[in-house]
Amino acid sequence: MKGMLCLTAFRNLLLGVSACALGGCAHYELGTGTAVPAFRTISVDPMQNTAALPQAVATFSRAIRNAFAADGRVELAGSAASADVILRVDLAQFERTFTSVQPNDTALARKFDLNIVALCSLEDHANGRMLWNNQEIRVTRQIFVDDGQNPAEYQVQPQLAAQLADRVVHRVLDVW
Repeated sequence: MKGMLCLTAFRNLLLGVSACALGGCAHYELGTGTAVPAFRTISVDPMQNTAALPQAVATFSRAIRNAFAADGRVELAGSAASADVILRVDLAQFERTFTSVQPNDTALARKFDLNIVALCSLEDHANGRMLWNNQEIRVTRQIFVDDGQNPAEYQVQPQLAAQLADRVVHRVLDVW
C-alpha cells in the first residue's frame, strides 16, 4: 500500500511538471512573429555608394527590393510619393582585411574578410519624421584569392548583397 501511494504521488508530480513545461511552449512561434508593421507600403530610394565599391549599386539595390517582395509583410510602392515610408541606404564603407597568408611568404595574403557597412534611414512619408536615421548595418564575407583579388571580390558581391538585404528587411520590419 505504501508503494502504491508513492507511485501515485510520483505520477502526480510528473504530470504537474510536464504540464508546466509544456505550457511554456504554448506561446512559441516560428519566424519573425505576427506583429504587423505600422505601415503597408515602402519605397526604396536609389542607393548611394560612398564606399568606393564599383558597380555594386545595382546588385545591392536589387537584393534589397527582392527581399522586401519575398517577405510579403509590406508592399513595394511604385514611387516615394505613394509610399507610407521611405528607405534610404548608403553603402558607406568597404574594407578588406587579410586573415591568412602562405607560411613561406607572409606578404602574400590569400584569405580576406570583406566588410561592408551600410547606413540606413527610414522616413515616415506622411509627416516627414525620421523613424530612425543612419542605422549601421554591417555584413562580412570571406574570400579565398587564388586567381586574382578582383574576380573573387566581384563573385562574392551577390552573397554580400543578400546578407545585407536580409538584415535591412529585419531592421525595417521586425519589432524595434
